[in-house]
Order: sequence, then C-alpha cells, then structure tokens
Amino acid sequence: MRLRFLKPALLAATAALALSACATATPYGPAGVDSRYGYAEQRVDADRYRVSFSGNSVTSRDQVEMALLLRAAEITAENGYDWFATVNRATDRDVRLQRTPSLFDDRYSPFWGPSWRYYRRGYWSPWGDPFWGRRDFDVREIDRYEASAEVVMGRGAKPADDPNAFDAREVIQNLGPRVTRAM
Repeated sequence: MRLRFLKPALLAATAALALSACATATPYGPAGVDSRYGYAEQRVDADRYRVSFSGNSVTSRDQVEMALLLRAAEITAENGYDWFATVNRATDRDVRLQRTPSLFDDRYSPFWGPSWRYYRRGYWSPWGDPFWGRRDFDVREIDRYEASAEVVMGRGAKPADDPNAFDAREVIQNLGPRVTRAM
C-alpha cells in the first residue's frame, strides 16, 4: 500500500535527475536566433568594440568572463591588432528563485509525510496545529551571468602600465583550449 504513494515521488525525483544530467554550460559560440546565450559584438569605432557573453544557469561566472576575454582577443587578432584593453568591463548576475515541492508535499499524497498533532482542550487534534496544512517546499537559487566590456585595440607592444591591457595572441593561446566550443 505504501509503495503506491512512493511511486509519484520517485518518478519526480528521477525526472529531475535526468533533466539535470542533460544540462550543460553555454558553449562558446555566437548568440543567435536559436539561443540568446553566447557571445555578441558590435563595432563602435575603427579600433573599438563592445563585446558581451551571456551564459545559461549552468555556466559559471569564471566561464562567462573567460569567454568574454577570448572573444575580445579573437576580434583583436581578426582586425590586425596586437593587444586590447578592456574599458567599462562589468559582469551582471541574474538571480531567480525556483520553488520545488519537497518529498513530503501533500500534492504527492495526503497520507505520506510527517504527522503533526496538537493537544487542545483535553484531546489530540490535527486541527488548529500550526503545522497542519503546511506545504513543504524547497527553494533553489538559480544564477545566470552576463559579462560585457568595451574593448580598445592597439598595435605593437601592449602598454606595460595598463592592468586592463592584454596581448591578444597570448589570450587566445591560454584561454582557447579551456572553453567548450559549440558543436
């Protein structure tokens, strides 16, 4: 009898596990019609671009910032420049809360879960109990990151006194193998 009430909870847990196994970080590639996640760029001036990378809820902040720098380096090399400097660089965090029922939620079974009783006027009663009718649920915080920067490109040796200046070829060599590419 008890197994009958356990089946919906096990089915829900199995489905959630299967879906989470399918979730992968945003692959390095252009954002487009199919997905709003990935990189985007816009030319602002002859030697200046605005670059952004938007990750899904499985993509870490480090991955998003690494992809932004890699795209800036690629644009720099494609345009015949040697180094780039980031200006107005920012990483935004979008937080969303998701409510999921716990295993003891009444939607699975009104008979499965903890039993609470309340002593009132000489008898035990489930009515009037502060826990009676309570719906248990879990709350999960889902983070999503988007990094953007204005990039100024230059030729020759990178400025040694600018901590926001990067050698484009070194960035491509160091970060290129560390990002997951779109298939």
